[in-house]
Amino acid sequence: MDTWVWILLIVLALIGGVALGFFIARRYMMKYLEENPPINEDMLRIMMMQMGQKPSQKKINQMMTQMNRASTNKKPTKK
Repeated sequence: MDTWVWILLIVLALIGGVALGFFIARRYMMKYLEENPPINEDMLRIMMMQMGQKPSQKKINQMMTQMNRASTNKKPTKK
């Protein structure tokens, strides 16, 4: 084979590997964030106390519900 064919194959394999790696990493991170949400009730309670508010359980539940609704509305739809 000629040299240009080898170079073309290497470039195509590199591009394919980068694309495949990107999609695998994206799927892994989406699954990880779905299983381990970035914020929970304890973190929310600490943030509210740092802002000078006294967090009641009712207020925390309301904020968690709002955050969960906002995150479910942002999920992309599969076609």
